[in-house]
Amino acid sequence: MLVMGLPWLVTLELVLYAGCFICGIIAAASVTITQGHFAGQCILYGSIHYNTSSHFLTVEISSSPSLCYFVSAISVCVAIYCFSLIFFWIYAGCVDEEVKRGRMWLNVSLGMCGLLMFLLLVSGCIVRIGRDSLCLSALHNVPSISSCEDAQNETWASPYTGNEFYSGLHSSERSVWVSIFFWLLIMAVVMVQRRQVVGENTMWSHAETEPFFRRPARNL
Repeated sequence: MLVMGLPWLVTLELVLYAGCFICGIIAAASVTITQGHFAGQCILYGSIHYNTSSHFLTVEISSSPSLCYFVSAISVCVAIYCFSLIFFWIYAGCVDEEVKRGRMWLNVSLGMCGLLMFLLLVSGCIVRIGRDSLCLSALHNVPSISSCEDAQNETWASPYTGNEFYSGLHSSERSVWVSIFFWLLIMAVVMVQRRQVVGENTMWSHAETEPFFRRPARNL
């Protein structure tokens, strides 16, 4: 039993939740800031146009803003969920001398882990594929660059500020994949706790039924 009455597996789970919380905030902030640099337009799956006369870059095609809102919303929901669990378990550890989790709630936790991992996977694929599509248009239309990251150093037409668009989308994607890795670890920790609970219930069941089904000893 550790500090505040939390078992070490629950404490490890809370540490992983804290990592997911940080990743969710970074992912949501990166997408939102990048969207703000392009006047609220979502540049995922977009196209970049190069003006040969003024040597400015501009966004020729953009996606629906709801696409970026979806990616940000998923990350924010994950962050809120993790923060709520951290607060709940810290409160439970302070109030109760011993914290125990039932099999039903562990099953619910496993279900939530699977659901959030699926949503994060969809979100990560959207950012990855959308960014690659944008980068392909930049490499095809801008003659003076050799990589998508070089487009950040080009001059963008007002009101766009694209000096960090690649870094922002890359940071968001990386945070999503790290968060998925943390959720895999959380799922493993919850499964270990579930096995412990099932094992304890089995031991109690055998101990309760043993007096009724014990065979009488033979008399020699």
